[in-house]
Amino acid sequence: MLTLRGRLTAAFLAVAFGPVLLGAVFVASTVTAVDRSRATERLAVAATAVRTSIDALCQQLRAAADAVALTADHAGAATQAVSRGLAAAVLVTDVTGRVSHATPDAPPAPWRDCAAPQPPGGSVSALVVRVELRDTAGMTLGTVAAAQPVDPALIARLAAVTGVAVTLLDGASGPAQVAHTTESAGGRDAVLAAAASLPDGRVSGTTDGRYVRRAGPTTGQPLPLVLSVPSNQPPGLHAVLVAVVLLAALLGVAAAWRLARVTTRPLVELAGAVDRVAAGDLTARVPVRSGDEIGRLAVAFNRMTRETGGYLAALASSRDQLRGHLAVLGDTLASTHDLQRILRLILHSALAATGARAGAVLLTEPGGVLVAQCTEGFDGRWPGAGAGAPTVPLGGGVVGTVAATGQPRRGRVGPAPAEPGDPPCRTYIAVPFAAPAGRGEPGSISAADGDTPAELALGVLALYDRLGGEEFDDDDLITLRTFAGHAAVAVDNVRVHEENQRLSLTDPLTGLWNYRYLRESLRREVERASRFGRMVSVLVLDLDRFKTVNDTYGHAAGDTVLAEFARRVRGEIREVDLAFRQGGEEFVVLLPETDARGATIVAERLGAAVRGAPVVVVGHTGVREPIQVTVSIGIAVFPDHADTGPQVLQAADEALYAAKAAGRDTWRVASAREASVTREMPVPPAARSPSDGLPRAGPGTGRTGPPGGASSGPHPPGRGHGR
Repeated sequence: MLTLRGRLTAAFLAVAFGPVLLGAVFVASTVTAVDRSRATERLAVAATAVRTSIDALCQQLRAAADAVALTADHAGAATQAVSRGLAAAVLVTDVTGRVSHATPDAPPAPWRDCAAPQPPGGSVSALVVRVELRDTAGMTLGTVAAAQPVDPALIARLAAVTGVAVTLLDGASGPAQVAHTTESAGGRDAVLAAAASLPDGRVSGTTDGRYVRRAGPTTGQPLPLVLSVPSNQPPGLHAVLVAVVLLAALLGVAAAWRLARVTTRPLVELAGAVDRVAAGDLTARVPVRSGDEIGRLAVAFNRMTRETGGYLAALASSRDQLRGHLAVLGDTLASTHDLQRILRLILHSALAATGARAGAVLLTEPGGVLVAQCTEGFDGRWPGAGAGAPTVPLGGGVVGTVAATGQPRRGRVGPAPAEPGDPPCRTYIAVPFAAPAGRGEPGSISAADGDTPAELALGVLALYDRLGGEEFDDDDLITLRTFAGHAAVAVDNVRVHEENQRLSLTDPLTGLWNYRYLRESLRREVERASRFGRMVSVLVLDLDRFKTVNDTYGHAAGDTVLAEFARRVRGEIREVDLAFRQGGEEFVVLLPETDARGATIVAERLGAAVRGAPVVVVGHTGVREPIQVTVSIGIAVFPDHADTGPQVLQAADEALYAAKAAGRDTWRVASAREASVTREMPVPPAARSPSDGLPRAGPGTGRTGPPGGASSGPHPPGRGHGR
């Protein structure tokens, strides 16, 4: 235990020794900060030089590849590009990936593309730039790849350009290793250890006094490089500072201990009595030997021990009761999301802690009203309680005013009738509560701060008629705020739990249901359709040439197209229909109790809604540009095309491929299961659903609509057959 003598010693040390310690820390931190700042600036310049050099190398490779691609004699152009030093190797492949020409002495794999998004790990043996090889009509004939090896010579050139040590990492398998480096043999391990978990662009120090920085792989700089420079900090600086601090500490401790001992000698007797009280002996008394400050302290101590003995018994009882309430309340908050159960327990605990006769917990609902979620002790006397849950308008009565203003209220009701929305009572106390800090709306109050105005409280905890007729006091207000805080946490936890459940089943970009919910919904709808003899249609939608949108306008524009496409899909389906994002640009629409004819009608509407108006996006240049978007759709129906949910989804996906092969911007119905090849499914002119409006499964039903994979709406075919 730290005694008064120890505290006085520490205080003197803080006064005498503190400036010495602060000065030493300041000198050390300043020297270190200046050294780190200089190293950081140097590494930043080096990182820029590395990016510029590699970008120039990639541009050189692109020029070589373009030269080969634009020349009819690919072999001669490739040989000339290698001989002129534009590339170490040139590889020409056709559309199937077969190599039609390759220059000798090509660098070993793996090659890393200059323009593609770069993975965080992996080894790099060469940099490559690939360009498409086209004929005069614009048809793709293959690719031309120009490569340059990533070898010690390249790393040495980068080090010479930047003026720092350059290390190339190799993470092909397991932890990263050094592939090539210009660092000294003794510093390789330290640089590798410091850069193992260092993010790109950050600077870190090593154990041997170096500073390192990761530089890539990023877009435009595909090599995983580590740049390092030695520290310029003076050697032995910290040892000198530590010696000065230790010497000052020894002298300060000796002087402080002597001064503290002389000062605290009269307090030894008082300290002994305090120790006895701390051990539980409340009969301990301190002799009053003088009238100075020590004597007055002894008198106050003796009076305190006498009063403490009287309070102890009462506190023990109330403490045990409060612990019981808080234990039950804490267990309930942690183990359940049943809001009604939690609020009832909070209200019961608040009534027991304050001695109130009745109370209520009211939550704010849309429409500007407070709804009593739970009440106790009113026996149906709350206004409006006979017609359902009691409600109070915001601003009406005590609780309505508390919710509207965010100010707690307590008091005694006079002989006048109760205000509208308030139950008959003699005394009352009401405390607002809001979501915990960081989750509430702007302007909302804290659950423990009732003195700050709020735009709208989350709810109100109100108690009425304290037993014995006494008015509620400030202690009751503090207690009620504690329980109101528990109510706020309970309501917020339940709402966060519900929101988390919703987010786990939705796609954050489009707001549609995600693939996890698709599997569950498809299984449920197929089981329901099988049980009641109904039909379920599945539409698989895929945006045509979406990769071109990403490559041309950027991924941000692609996200805009996906979000707008999802919005149009939602606008064309019924409330009972379900739309999902299966992944990438592929979506699924589930149509319960819909046959093939109805599914093709929906497919027509969806195709028209997508192609009807272009999507306006912001491209790489920052200019808003319209993009014409089309969609291909595959249709499958349970039980016509499959017996299970996954099989129906697979059949619709195969029909989507048929729609893609037919020219895109169209739809196809899956082939009937009894047919081995694609055949037409005629649509009877007078085909219609049964009298109840719900299509049924069975022979001769659900087969209307366009032929499976053979016909579609009259949309012009697109080019190519890829998805």
